[in-house]
Amino acid sequence: MSVLSQPQFHDEAAAFAFVEAELWADGPVCPHCGGCERISAIKANPEKKIRNGLKFCGQCRRQFTVKVGTIFEDSHLPMTKWLQAIYLMTASKKGISAHQLHRTLEITYKTAWFLEHRIREAMASGDLSAFGQGGGIVEVDETYIGRVKGTPKRRAYHHKMKVLALVDRDTGQARTMVVQDVTAKTVMPIVKANVAKEALVMTDESKIYTKVGDHFAGHGTTNHSAGQYVDYEIPAIHTNTIEGYFSIFKRGMKGVYQHCGEQHLHRYLAEYEFRYNHRSNLGIEDGERATAALRGVVGKRLTYHRACAEA
Repeated sequence: MSVLSQPQFHDEAAAFAFVEAELWADGPVCPHCGGCERISAIKANPEKKIRNGLKFCGQCRRQFTVKVGTIFEDSHLPMTKWLQAIYLMTASKKGISAHQLHRTLEITYKTAWFLEHRIREAMASGDLSAFGQGGGIVEVDETYIGRVKGTPKRRAYHHKMKVLALVDRDTGQARTMVVQDVTAKTVMPIVKANVAKEALVMTDESKIYTKVGDHFAGHGTTNHSAGQYVDYEIPAIHTNTIEGYFSIFKRGMKGVYQHCGEQHLHRYLAEYEFRYNHRSNLGIEDGERATAALRGVVGKRLTYHRACAEA
């Protein structure tokens, strides 16, 4: 049976029940007072405009649904549409455009655009644990994409947006961030904050990483400009893993989304980072990946005014 044929994608009551089971595993919690006792369900009645999933808290005497305090708050979109959108975004390896989403879900483009940004907020992990713990291998590299608004086109990469990425080779996890420049002064503090001191760090020949070996257990480099992508004597020295990550990111950004403003780039990075960290190769399939994204919706509300103000 196809995942999308499951009831939560087509029945509103089932959709609310599914979300409640994931976000309230130990029972409903009032988002207004934090109480978990004396909470009762109010039966849905469309004729009297009583919403699906409506609850009443006997402690603070206020009503709420599971949507309060999440990316779903104040959304008039059916929960079934939300769950379909989350599934489509997490199951599409290179992403799904807002235009495609608006055609598939039969919603407006404006709604689809805002929907995707809110789901990207849910995908952001916020994990700050150090990579390479226990002496693991961490690959570090940077890439360039698009163009910074208002910057004239120049040679090399100076007019492009800059992205720094780290991949823990042992755990298969990636971490990405937007950086203003790619100098050692900017990059090295980020690397030191995100990589354990006992780690072995792999980079290319860039001068940015000249002093990496002073801060970590080891530093291996390959000379990409000379056509060397794997060390001839020690095959473990390479950055091919992170190059593979960048290839998926760039194919998606250029082929699916085509354009991204610098003010939104961090959300697109969160999207690709999430799918990579929950990929099939790690034993996480589409349904589980969508559920993992759903669990990240709490406390990440994004208003349309804020999203547009950044645009």
